[in-house]
Amino acid sequence: MNAHSAAMADPYRMLSPAGALYAFAQRQPDEAAAHLQTLMSQGAALRRRAWLQQNPAHRVLLARAQHEGWVQESERELHAPDTNLDNYLPHAIAGLSGNRTAALASDDGFCLARVGYSQDEADTLCAAAADFFGFVARQQARGWAGSGRAVSFFESIDMLLPTTSFALFWVDGTGYWLIIGGEPLLNHTALVELIWGIRQAGAKFALR
Repeated sequence: MNAHSAAMADPYRMLSPAGALYAFAQRQPDEAAAHLQTLMSQGAALRRRAWLQQNPAHRVLLARAQHEGWVQESERELHAPDTNLDNYLPHAIAGLSGNRTAALASDDGFCLARVGYSQDEADTLCAAAADFFGFVARQQARGWAGSGRAVSFFESIDMLLPTTSFALFWVDGTGYWLIIGGEPLLNHTALVELIWGIRQAGAKFALR
């Protein structure tokens, strides 16, 4: 078996954008989400066989993940972004907006990165995202069943294209808000790279 045939028989596995949104949806991931997160546990993607050997539950989960579109495969090895996050984050989030206008905030409203927004605009929107998080928590305490993971705001009453959208994800217990201007492009590999990069940066910091 040549190298190409071997790669096809045992491809690399990585989360799709939909899989990343599912796996990192909650501060405390459920069992399936926690297992999917192990696809991003290292700086390089795992081959399918290696991931399946990690845990017996992965074989059953893989069938579900393929059906749901949570995983994708590649013949070439994939690597997490290995660069300074301050420089990388604006580039990563730009690809998630139809007009390349976006910001990234911590769950307490601190602006971590921006592109297309002025600093004042980004700071205002990041604070608004944190306020929305608090609003959702209060409504859930009253019995509202909504997840509050994402919300879009529209200037036009026809609600065809949002002006601004907020989307929340969690990486190892820390929350992040994506603030997206114009059309959200969350079904983009930039989302996978963003989450993977944040996770690997956190792992490197923890080892210091």
